[in-house]
Amino acid sequence: MAARIDESGGDDLVETHEINVTPFIDVILVLLIIFMVAAPLATVDVGVDLPASTVKPQPRPDKPVYLTVKQDLALAIGNETLPRNAVGAALEKATQGDREQRIFLRADKTVPYGELMAVMNDMRRAGYLKIALVAIESAGGDGAR
Repeated sequence: MAARIDESGGDDLVETHEINVTPFIDVILVLLIIFMVAAPLATVDVGVDLPASTVKPQPRPDKPVYLTVKQDLALAIGNETLPRNAVGAALEKATQGDREQRIFLRADKTVPYGELMAVMNDMRRAGYLKIALVAIESAGGDGAR
C-alpha cells in the first residue's frame, strides 16, 4: 500500500489507490527471459540414422499376386493393366475371392507417397488388408539408397 503526504499542509497521510506496476513489469520481464531461454532447450532435435533390415526374407507363396503402380501411375496385376476403379474386382479375380491372401504391392520409386497410399486405401476398401510392400533387398544391410 502506498501513501503520500497531504499537500494541503496537514500531517495526514493520504492513501493512494493506484497500482504500482513497476514490480509487475519486472516480474513479467524476468518470466519472459526465462521462457526465451528455456523454450529452445525444451525442443529436441535428435538426428537418427535408422538401421536397414537384414531380416531373412519370408518365403514367397506359390502364386503371389503382385499389384504394380507404374511410373505413370497406371496400375497392373501381373502383366494386365487395369483402371483405377477396377482394383477391387481385379484382386477378387486374381485371388479367387480369398481376402486373406497377401497382396504384394510394388511401386516405382518416383511414385508419390500420396498416390501409393491412395492405392492401398482402394485395396482396403475392397477388403484386402494383408498388404506387403515390395522393395529390392539390400545384401549388406547398410541402409544405402
